[in-house]
Formats: sequence, C-alpha cells, structure tokens
Amino acid sequence: MTRIAVAGKGGSGKTTVAGVLARLMAEGGQEVLTVDADENPNLGISLGLGVEGTYGLIGARETLLLDGPAIAEGMEDIVDRFAAEAGENLRIVQVRKFDHFRPG
Repeated sequence: MTRIAVAGKGGSGKTTVAGVLARLMAEGGQEVLTVDADENPNLGISLGLGVEGTYGLIGARETLLLDGPAIAEGMEDIVDRFAAEAGENLRIVQVRKFDHFRPG
C-alpha cells in the first residue's frame, strides 16, 4: 500500500496535485482512497464530482462527533461509512462538510 500526503501553504496547488495523482494512480489500476481534510474541502471538485457532488459528500468529522463516543470500530468502518465513489478505482472521504464553494 502506498500512502501519499500533500501539504503546503494555502493556494500552493495541494488539491490540484492530490487530485491529479489520485486520478493517475486510479487510471493505472490501483485502488485509491483520497481523504480531504482541508478547511476548504474542494478535492471532490478536483476529482470530477463537481460542486453539487462535492456538496453532497458527508462530512465524516462532524457526523462522528454527533454520533458520540462509540462512533467507529476502526479505519475500515470509517471508510465503509463515509467513502464515496469518485470514479473507477477511486473513492473519497471528506473530513469536513462542504459549506460553500471557495476556489483555491
């Protein structure tokens, strides 16, 4: 299993780089799970879900906080509950709820 994290200053292209890497890996036949933990969660848009599709993603963090202390049995449980299909071999878990579109 390969794990890649993309980090940097605001506006430096992190979401674009993460989206391109994820799509290329998925097109190459690898199963890809992306996790968008940004304060401005636009990775779904970069993966091709569009604004409406990204807005429809469930914010895992907010939902888990509302569920209380017995919230998940492990990482697989979180992925099973919150991952959305973003293409062939490509899924996304969005940590925060998408409130409104703010490019960048």
